[in-house]
Amino acid sequence: MNKTLNHYQLRVENNIKQQLASRKLATPLRLAQALSYASLSPGKRLRPALVYAVAESLNLPLDKLDSSACAIELVHSYSLVHDDLPAMDDDDLRRGQPTCHKQFDEATAILTGDAQLTLAFEILASSQTLTPEQRIHSILLLSNASGSQGMIAGQTMDIAAENKTLNLEALIQVHKLKTGALIKAALLLGAVPHPDYQHYQAWLSELGESVGLAFQIQDDILDIESDTLTLGKTQGRDQQLNKSTFPQLLGLDASKQLRDQHIQKAHEYHQSLGFKSVFLTDLINFIAQRQH
Repeated sequence: MNKTLNHYQLRVENNIKQQLASRKLATPLRLAQALSYASLSPGKRLRPALVYAVAESLNLPLDKLDSSACAIELVHSYSLVHDDLPAMDDDDLRRGQPTCHKQFDEATAILTGDAQLTLAFEILASSQTLTPEQRIHSILLLSNASGSQGMIAGQTMDIAAENKTLNLEALIQVHKLKTGALIKAALLLGAVPHPDYQHYQAWLSELGESVGLAFQIQDDILDIESDTLTLGKTQGRDQQLNKSTFPQLLGLDASKQLRDQHIQKAHEYHQSLGFKSVFLTDLINFIAQRQH
């Protein structure tokens, strides 16, 4: 899996560099520096990797999906920049380096996140490899997943749940939106140019929800079991902020069992797709093994 993931990571990073470079002269220097810092900081690039993995499994040329991969990574990166702000999680470390507002300043970090979000949709809207209909559908997918019905809704609910204990149903709903919506969108974006997109849509959505929940449960577990150096972000931050998490609600052992149930579901949805991706199989297995 590592070789394929590295290939996807390098591809999306090179494309983001090109997108930033093409706008550099028209961008104020400090903002350009912050954009590069936030957008190209070390990361797994999981969401663009999912875009590429689905496309490759469907025998679609990867250059058709470069704009979608760039866009979803920029949206994810913007969410991290804003999530780390003093008004949100107030964190000092992200991906093993100072958070954007620590490296620059709070106002620059806010504007950087704003610029990443708008750039994501500019890249999709101006894609030369997607048809007009595919561009519109991709923009709708990403905006629904990242906005007030998706990731932003989940983040709002997550903040509201601090110092409270949610029941399991409510906690799952938070993370279906906060984490799962963008992962589901990544899988769907990878299939948009395919003639049989409608056939794959429902199964990819189910797969995305299962992968997203398993990923988030493991995130909650790592916040307890891992360390700051390995995580690349502050270990124990969920507990410091008294957030509602799966281990807080269920305990560690039951959280691991629930994670494994969603991993098994993800494998079943993957098998139902009618195509086999070795990368997706390995990625689903990797979720429970990852340490950051």
